[in-house]
Amino acid sequence: MEQRIKKLLDKYACVEEQLSSQDVLQDQKRFKLLSQEYSYLVEVKKLWDGIEKKRKSLEDSKSLLKSESDEEFQEVIREDITFLKEGLESDLKDIHTLLVPPEPNDSANVIVELRAGTGGDEAAIFVGDCVRMYRLYADSKKWKVETLSLTSSEAGGYKEIILSIQGKNVYRFMQYEAGTHRVQRVPVTETQGRVHTSAITMAVLLEPKEAEKIEVDERDLKIDTYRASGAGGQHINTTDSAVRITHLPTGVVVYCQQERSQHKNKAQALRVLSAKLADRKREEELKERADQRSSQIGSGDRSERIRTYNFPQNRLTDHRIGLTLYKLGQIMEGRLDEVIGALIAHFYAKKLQSVEED
Repeated sequence: MEQRIKKLLDKYACVEEQLSSQDVLQDQKRFKLLSQEYSYLVEVKKLWDGIEKKRKSLEDSKSLLKSESDEEFQEVIREDITFLKEGLESDLKDIHTLLVPPEPNDSANVIVELRAGTGGDEAAIFVGDCVRMYRLYADSKKWKVETLSLTSSEAGGYKEIILSIQGKNVYRFMQYEAGTHRVQRVPVTETQGRVHTSAITMAVLLEPKEAEKIEVDERDLKIDTYRASGAGGQHINTTDSAVRITHLPTGVVVYCQQERSQHKNKAQALRVLSAKLADRKREEELKERADQRSSQIGSGDRSERIRTYNFPQNRLTDHRIGLTLYKLGQIMEGRLDEVIGALIAHFYAKKLQSVEED
């Protein structure tokens, strides 16, 4: 790892020099690419400088402990050593994640769909819990979250909700969240204290860029308007503002009832439809280019049970990488970095292995 970091730090100095040259300043395309690379290298340098500083402080504290005879001061030094070790461990995990090289779609906007599966009301409530978790995670990353469509559940939470998330490294961090999320806990509706198992499904779609957008012929669309259901206020429930669009060639159906205006709901629904059709096209191209084994690496298969949230044991298990953490309470507060960092590193290693085998 350290050899690779040294190469990146050497590259940091080189890119920094290039960015100040007149040739690069006059070439906007090259300047933009170098600026993006420089931004990544700055992150690596900042984190690595912090790691080296903590290592030095740790060694100094250990030396001081050996020479110190005062018991009270020894205890203070031991606490400092524990604090430095925890910080160093966290930074080393972060640098492993950061060493996965950036990809073109890392900061692409995503559309996230969460739907209640088996478990009825409890599944809908858990959708609401996960939406809160991802919103808190997004806040920590300074991402923008926009609700495109939702169907509330009378018991709380959502039967379905569609979100748009925008910001730096959104796709890099969210792409492996797609799949089936299973929850084990005592539902609020359970009177005998029995643990129930429910599930929700989650899809993460790349929102297509202008160059990727698929032209949709209006003649291929069946557009229905209807009265919105569920919570939303009198203005929603008394007008036919909700819109459902069916793409006839593929059978893909999207809808939106979030906005007061039928026109706005149609625009939001078309945005989701565009993402779904682009995702469908990407998957078809992937299948054409690769065999089944390779195409599934890092795909975040939506039918796969990826994770279990066990509340009685305060345990989260990610089944794809065998990761188990007994800090579910913290994770539900949006502290997902440890889980997502491990997934990024794992799937990057799988991709490298696949390339070597091919």
